[in-house]
Amino acid sequence: MKIVIAPNEFKECLSAPGVAAAIAAGVRRALPGALVVEVPVADGGDGLVEVVHGSLGGQLIRRTVTGPLFAPVEAHFCHVTDKGVAVIEMALASGLALVPPEHRDPCRTTTLGTGELIRAALDLGVSRIVVGIGGSATNDGGIGMAKALGIRFLDWQGQEVEPVGGALGSIRHIDVSGMDPRLRDVKIEAVCDVDNPLCGDNGAARVYAPQKGATPEQVELLDEGLANLARVILADLGVDVCNLPGAGAAGGLGAGLYAFLGARLRRGIELVLELVELEDHLQGADLVLTGEGQIDFQTAFGKAPAGVARAAGRQGIPCVALAGSVGEELDGLYELGISAVFSICPGPVTLAQAMARAREYLARTAEQVVRCYVAGPGSSSSSSGQPS
Repeated sequence: MKIVIAPNEFKECLSAPGVAAAIAAGVRRALPGALVVEVPVADGGDGLVEVVHGSLGGQLIRRTVTGPLFAPVEAHFCHVTDKGVAVIEMALASGLALVPPEHRDPCRTTTLGTGELIRAALDLGVSRIVVGIGGSATNDGGIGMAKALGIRFLDWQGQEVEPVGGALGSIRHIDVSGMDPRLRDVKIEAVCDVDNPLCGDNGAARVYAPQKGATPEQVELLDEGLANLARVILADLGVDVCNLPGAGAAGGLGAGLYAFLGARLRRGIELVLELVELEDHLQGADLVLTGEGQIDFQTAFGKAPAGVARAAGRQGIPCVALAGSVGEELDGLYELGISAVFSICPGPVTLAQAMARAREYLARTAEQVVRCYVAGPGSSSSSSGQPS
């Protein structure tokens, strides 16, 4: 029997590889002779580099870059040499986790370090760059990233504006004459798991800036600044980003990558599953186990378990999901191909207890799921739990 394990991370608890290893331990207790294939996945946010490096190998390239508050930070990306691909996680250079809560202010943060990682990838001669754009501390529309690659943003006096969210309203002209010429020969893809437009009620500032420390007054300033940036982009570059789905991801970095670097915006889980070659791993599988910290109706909208279930469904393989917490309205998940959803918690426990014992709970629940599966009439294994 072949069982493929393809979970996402359990946020602030276990990485995707850690979740996969725990599930695999439970599977092996139920079926010691099974072929267990671990393919950790991500939806484009935190953990993207770790997942790709674990699946494809390659090198972790470390660089000192400009952090979100302009102090140096150590960041890394994955270089898969034989594929000519660099995978960058913007949160490692420009992420919210890099800013202490008392210093969070999206009017003052920058994506400059993310652009410096892209430049470092160009130095390696890659032909494809994938940028995960989740977990940002920023709301600068990607102008910091673009500045690192030679693009200038000028005010009405022709002076360069500071590459932060609070300066977006001052931009009057975009000068791309100094853009790094190597970008023309590289395919760039932005991985995002949200569809928010750049501006407006559902835009980057109004939806996400408060989580990054913005006051109500700053939210309005940032939204107006992003709208101004969109107008200048349209006037100077002929690119309309205002209502582009995903443009509002990572404080407008989605719009910046699209407008300045010609990036393609892609659903995170779809691109990740392509990178980790899940379809190939599914060949000949009898069962797929996936999972995420919280599974509910929102999981159907681009989250990792939904993408794994679709891939399994295309090959007619049953898919079971494990979660720390199971919400309501799961019918949409069953329609996607998830056969069943199980909470790993054995009973009423505190969040702290559940997180501390997540590995144990995952292994125990996975063991019971597999024992139930092999007991069914359609299984290729005997009900004793041993391979037939």
